[in-house]
Amino acid sequence: MSEATEVGNAPSSAPNSVQGNDTTGDVCCTGDSHGYITAKGDYLARLRRIEGQARGLQRMVDEDKYCIDILTQVSAMTKGLQAVAMGLLEDHIGHCVVKAAVAGGPEADAKIKEANDAIARLVRS
Repeated sequence: MSEATEVGNAPSSAPNSVQGNDTTGDVCCTGDSHGYITAKGDYLARLRRIEGQARGLQRMVDEDKYCIDILTQVSAMTKGLQAVAMGLLEDHIGHCVVKAAVAGGPEADAKIKEANDAIARLVRS
């Protein structure tokens, strides 16, 4: 199986921000771990693969490879990033947003808005 094909297979779950607000220090569920914690190894492996693809793209440009070949690799890398983003969003909604919604109140409203904003960023990308 080619690396481009493997990149399209996303882990089944993941949480929060794709880009934008820096919430790296946030604990999304009042003291609990983030929703993606069970798939953390899968995410890290996928991100390392994407990192390798980025280095490969740099090498291809440096070596004056054919434009279409470079674009094919850009597409594979983009698909891999989208898979990570969708998995993280799924985990965030399934873990952090659901927990906040059950608790109710302003935290629930904030988590729903945060998820909506993340979805909007993904749709625009």
